This record gives sequence, structure tokens and C-alpha cells, in this order.
Amino acid sequence: MGGMAGRIRIAFGQFRELKEEDLLFARQLGASGVTLNTPLFRGRSVYGVDIFIEGRKGETQASPWAHPGRWDFMEIVQVRSLVEAYGLKLEAIENTPISFYDKALLGLPGRDEQIGNYQQIIRMLGKAGIPILGYHWMPGEVWRTSTSTPGRGGARVSSFDLDLAKEAPPAFSHPISEEQLWANYEYFIRAVLPVAEEAGVKLALHPDDPPTDEPLGGVARIMNGLKGFRRAMEIGDSPNHGLDFCVGSWASRSVGEMFDALRYFGPRGKIFYVHLRNVRGSVPRFEETFIDEGDVDVVAVLRELLEMGFEGFIIDDHVPKMVNDTAWGHRGRAFATGYIMGALRALQPHRS
Repeated sequence: MGGMAGRIRIAFGQFRELKEEDLLFARQLGASGVTLNTPLFRGRSVYGVDIFIEGRKGETQASPWAHPGRWDFMEIVQVRSLVEAYGLKLEAIENTPISFYDKALLGLPGRDEQIGNYQQIIRMLGKAGIPILGYHWMPGEVWRTSTSTPGRGGARVSSFDLDLAKEAPPAFSHPISEEQLWANYEYFIRAVLPVAEEAGVKLALHPDDPPTDEPLGGVARIMNGLKGFRRAMEIGDSPNHGLDFCVGSWASRSVGEMFDALRYFGPRGKIFYVHLRNVRGSVPRFEETFIDEGDVDVVAVLRELLEMGFEGFIIDDHVPKMVNDTAWGHRGRAFATGYIMGALRALQPHRS
């Protein structure tokens, strides 16, 4: 299949650093590309040494080209070149460090400077030929109450229990309301989206994880369902603005609402790429599972994507921690990605 099923591409993600073994792994499993999630840039490679080398002499000092609020253009170019040297495509960069735009998230003094840096990042990605920047609007980021819940065969999975999470102390010095988050979001997206249009970069919004109606750590969750996403896409109304459609996050609110969102945004061309994982249960309690179990009919999701003419890429997203697996989860990802590829091939037997 060469990473293709019809026009759907298969990629690997959840990398913060790229190593040769990861790029070879992606090639060997037939993926067409990779994404980077909140990448760790360590400084330019000047003498032909990969800029992504895990634990390189324990270096923590800043690159001489480093900027406290944005990445360096040549580092971005070198990462793209590194990926392409292995016959892959750098499909997207998912998320800047939250420190790059935390003041914009919270509406604090200094947000205009951060937004200016964010605009520069978008311009750099456009000039470097990287088509998508994923982002989220969660000041409190992802919440889980366990990362060691026993799954099938003793594999370890992450889970969430709202009864435990709601006892957490405030994340900030004062509560952050829905109204504040929406006002801050509108201010941010109206500033960065025109730059994305000029740069030819698409911005892909990830849902809240978990998608609770209740605040977590005193912070509201506004990108938690179909209503919030429709509002976000109306505020940022542009062909360059769409979704990183995370099936697991949507389904941990409601499998029914996940399919409603898929059928609403997909035919409108608003789904730029897909995170595909499975879950059991929904808020207030859920756990992640292997891709072939759980409450989501993954084959039905893939069928919907094919029927609506989706032409983006899919990554396998989170996977259970299997016996003797790596921290990144090579075994779990091989299983999940093989399952996705096989299902796509079965749904389109005439495709090569």
C-alpha cells in the first residue's frame, strides 16, 4: 500500500524527537509520513549531525540561535530535510510549547508579543513547506487520573475519573471562565488566521482532552463538543482553519457525538487529519483501549472517511503500553497502524 489507501495517507506521530530507528520504523511499516508533536529543538546541525539526538551529551543549554518564544527557521528546514532523507513527508507540526502562547490563552499582559511570535512561526512553516500546524485551546492541557490502568492482557492504559480530577487544586491563581476563554480565543484566532492564509498554512484545532463540561483545576473546557467546535469554526471562518479530528477525544465525550461531528465537519472539508484511537466509556469515566476493542467502531469511522472523500492523513495516536515495549510504543503502534491499514485495504479492495 505504500502508506496509501485510496487518497488517505498513513503517518506516525507523537514524536517529540526523531531518531533514525523511528524513521526507519515508519518506512518499514509502510507509512508515508510523520508528524512532530511539541518538538524539542536542540539547536541547528552545523556539521551534519542530526539536530534530534536523544540525550546528546545531556545538553540543555540554548542554541545560539534560540529565541525564547519561537523556533528557528533553519531548524525547521533541517527537520523537514531529515524526514525527507528517509523517503517520508513531514505532514504537520502539532502544537508549539504552551509557553509560546500561554499569555494569549489566559489573556495576560504580553499576549500581543506572543501572538507576534506565533505569527512568525506560521510564516516560517509556510516558507519551510510544512502545510499544517496543529494547536489546542487548553490552558490546563491533557488530564488523566491514571496511566497504569490494567488493559487487555495486563497492558497498561490511561484512564480518567472525574470524581478524582475535580478534587484537584486550582491550576492558576484565579478561575478561568468559558467567557474569558472564548474572548481570548477570538482575539488570538483573528490575529493569526490571516497570517496562516497568507503563508499557505492550515491551522488544525484539537479537542479538549478530556472533553468535560465541568472545569478542571478551575479552568473551563470550551472545545469539548460539537457546539464549541461549530462556534470556533464560525469565529475563525477560513479554508485554512479546520480540525485535527481526534476520534478518541470526541468519543470519550460520546461516540454518537463523535459520529455527528465527523459527518458535519468532514463533508465541509474541515477535517485536515485524524488521530485514531479507541476508548471504553465516556466522561465522567473512561479508559483508552487497544484499537480493536472499546466503544468505537473503527471500521465504521474509516468507512465514513472514505465515503466523504477525506484526503488527509491518519495517525494512530495513543496506544496501550505492551509487554517489553518502548516508551514511545513501537509494538503498540505497529499493531494499531497495521489494523488501520488492513481495515482500509478491506474497505477498498480495488485500490493498490
